[in-house]
Amino acid sequence: MIPTDKIGKIEFRMLSPQMIKKMAVVKVVTPDLYDVDGYPVDGGLMDLKMGVIDPGLRCRTCGGKVHECPGHFGYVELARPVYHIKYIPNIQDILRATCNKCGRILISDEELEKIKKKIEKIRIEKGEIAVSHYIKQVLNKAKNVKVCPHCGEKQEKVRLDKPYAFIRGGKKLTPVDVRSILEKIPDKDLEFLGIKNGRPEWMVLTLLPVPPPAVRPSITLETGERSEDDLTHKLGDIVRTNQRLYENLNAGAPEIIIEDLWDLLQFHVATYITNNIPQIPPARHRSGRVLKTLGDRIGTKEGRFRRNLLGKRVNFSARTVISPDPRLRLDEVGIPYEIAKELTIPVKVNDWNITYLKKLIKNGDKYPGANYVIIDGVRRKITEETKDSLIEELKFGDIVERHIQDGDIVLFNRQPSLHRMSLMGHKVKVLPYKTFRLNPSTVTPYNADFDGDEMNLHVPQTEEAMTEARSLASVERNIITPRYGLPIVGAIQDQILGNYLLTQKDTYLTKEEAILLLSYAQVYELPEKPKTKGGIDYYSGRQIFSMILPKKLNFEGKNRLVRSITKVDESDMNVKIKNGKLTSGIIDSSMIGPEAGKGKITEAIIEQCGKKEAMEFLYKASLLGIGYLHIVGFTIVVDDTDLPKEAVEKIKEIHETAKKQVQRLIEMYKKGKLEPYPGRTVRETLEFRITEVGNRARNFAQEVVEKSTNKKGNIYVIAQSGARGSLGYLVLMSAFVGQVNLRGSRITKGYYKRTLPHFKRGDISLKAGGFISHSYKGGLTPIEFFFNSITGRDTLMDTSMRTPRSGYLQRRLINALQDLKVGYDLSVRDGTGKIIQFKYGEDGIDVSKSNFGTVKVE
Repeated sequence: MIPTDKIGKIEFRMLSPQMIKKMAVVKVVTPDLYDVDGYPVDGGLMDLKMGVIDPGLRCRTCGGKVHECPGHFGYVELARPVYHIKYIPNIQDILRATCNKCGRILISDEELEKIKKKIEKIRIEKGEIAVSHYIKQVLNKAKNVKVCPHCGEKQEKVRLDKPYAFIRGGKKLTPVDVRSILEKIPDKDLEFLGIKNGRPEWMVLTLLPVPPPAVRPSITLETGERSEDDLTHKLGDIVRTNQRLYENLNAGAPEIIIEDLWDLLQFHVATYITNNIPQIPPARHRSGRVLKTLGDRIGTKEGRFRRNLLGKRVNFSARTVISPDPRLRLDEVGIPYEIAKELTIPVKVNDWNITYLKKLIKNGDKYPGANYVIIDGVRRKITEETKDSLIEELKFGDIVERHIQDGDIVLFNRQPSLHRMSLMGHKVKVLPYKTFRLNPSTVTPYNADFDGDEMNLHVPQTEEAMTEARSLASVERNIITPRYGLPIVGAIQDQILGNYLLTQKDTYLTKEEAILLLSYAQVYELPEKPKTKGGIDYYSGRQIFSMILPKKLNFEGKNRLVRSITKVDESDMNVKIKNGKLTSGIIDSSMIGPEAGKGKITEAIIEQCGKKEAMEFLYKASLLGIGYLHIVGFTIVVDDTDLPKEAVEKIKEIHETAKKQVQRLIEMYKKGKLEPYPGRTVRETLEFRITEVGNRARNFAQEVVEKSTNKKGNIYVIAQSGARGSLGYLVLMSAFVGQVNLRGSRITKGYYKRTLPHFKRGDISLKAGGFISHSYKGGLTPIEFFFNSITGRDTLMDTSMRTPRSGYLQRRLINALQDLKVGYDLSVRDGTGKIIQFKYGEDGIDVSKSNFGTVKVE
């Protein structure tokens, strides 16, 4: 029968003692679990009336076996009432908002009538959440009333001595006292106290439900001993303490012993509900391990919802460390043989593949082979003993689970998966060794590096899933990011550097070098019209680069050299490609790199020739760059950061000028002549202007470094090409570090009226505020080193705090938007069909299929 009714609403209620008793099948009276024969004890925590977890036994309530009986609740009758730890804040609010004597809420009947009408109005207009916010305001108002408007009783203040002791008028209230106070509250006041379903005295427990053994199953160790679940351990402590309390109450024991046992019972019940209570040591196992009780199983990342219901561990997946392999194509992933032999793809036997599949079965666990065969719906493992009989039985329609092989499509993922390119479809390439291999050009969308990152591999198990992986998730389909409509896949680091050096106008290669380089890039023909000098054929670097360009490509654009301070030849800045020939310009990161503002040639190829051509170009460009560096060699030396004497003097001059300007500003400030900026105090204006001076000094130093540094120096070349870093880093190494900032301003905090004890009180000079006048190469003074470390630590802390916050924000966004979908009419609708947007993104453009979010490219 298919249910057709819609669920109107779900309500969560407090369990009444009557309901606890009604749903239970047994009263638990003993902490013992099993008798000497290993059989569950009657009235114990594993009583057979609550269900069974051992095969061969039957439940005494429903008669079901292990997989048939869902389990039944029991209950423990507590010798004395105890608080439910999760309701402590609610109990405190109710005690403070109700009369000590009559139990009424501390608001007059006339006002309550008005409040009731307002609640109804809010419920209709804004819903239940708004009602609960309003009731909190009502409670806060009642808490501050000193005399009861109903009986005239003066109210004594109720204080919570954490975690669960209530004190009124200097006297400690026991759970019995609190329960009797809560019992006085009339039903008509419950709505104003925020209690919809139930009675407030149910927050003080007299009966404790005992979950069935199916919720807390025991495991049998290799030694034959049973290991019980944490909940069973905790329930054992509760029952044991409860028994002792009963015995002492019946024996008329001294009040102090009763009090201690009552407190112990309260501790056990509280830690059974949640084992993470401030000011209380967590309950532990005998081994010292903290017990995982009810609250810990439901909430947090490791709880029932997030770990077991919203997300689960999956089959047909693998995880290991990644390492680079530039010889792999951009859409390939290198997989170790060990993993390829474990992960399988189900193949249905037919007329065309039966011979091939029989061969795989014969290979068994030898690669390429197969692990299982499904014959007539029964899954059977392939072993040396069974392989021959399985080959004989194999017929059309059976399924062979074969090892993954070269060319199979798999999904590759790196966590955290923050955008859709964090999971893409790659083709398998089975390789030796233990790591997943990845082309370095593909790491940008994954935000991966090769310093120990691990990645996940998932093997689709159906034809539909494989087709989706190929047609929607493949690397080729995700070169353009939906964030800004530009390539996110591109050449990186030495791949860019090699092409930058290759396309310099004075770069020439002999025929042998050209053949070697082009064959490395998998191009097997030479350019036309070589230049001949002294009887030897030479090819320009631009001719070589043209060999990897699509023949019909036309492109004009400016590279990043245009932003350079030093004079650059116009022909080097303007990159021109005509009919697949690079006629002028140097290739740098802005032409073939990933990320925003880069990859202009890649973008042009996608628009004119398609994504397949773009991927082929990037693959060959990356090989060409690495291959050229192999031929010419490339290294950096300390001398690359050397500056001429005049430049060193000029930088000293810049520093001295900055010091004088700051001193002048401080004098103006002390004399009261400094004009404040609009919306800022005079002191804030001073700090702002000192920071401006420091930043200006660094900019001047950068101009000096750029003009005077060795243009042939390899560090300069790396920065200029956009392969790594920037000229700003060269300033830090060669000139001075400059003003370090802490959260957007100079360092002002530290010791009393000074940043460090090495300065006089009130010193706000350039040096005292964190200006570093030395370079990293020249070496920092101890004070400068300390200031530099402050900002380093701040950045580290900021990053570590920001990561979980942004992760949780993303999780909330996903939960809020998970029901939205784009319809065939391009409208965005929620799960009920309500229109959220009439047109997706208000313009109907899929940014990942556009040119910077405007012109369609597909």
